[in-house]
Amino acid sequence: MKIVGIILFIVGIVGLIVFGIQAMNDSESFSLFGLDIAVSHANWTPVIISGLFVLIGAIIGFAGKSKA
Repeated sequence: MKIVGIILFIVGIVGLIVFGIQAMNDSESFSLFGLDIAVSHANWTPVIISGLFVLIGAIIGFAGKSKA
């Protein structure tokens, strides 16, 4: 079970990096009264799911280390 958690953790980290970069590239910015305003047209669902994979993987994979 610990190996499954570590795999979920790694897949989640990779997903956060890939989908996070993609989401940042899908945003547009414009200047209004000297302020840069960013408008995002990105789909944030894959980023949220990847974050959940990281969280679940950390709980499953690293929770077993507290047993002594």
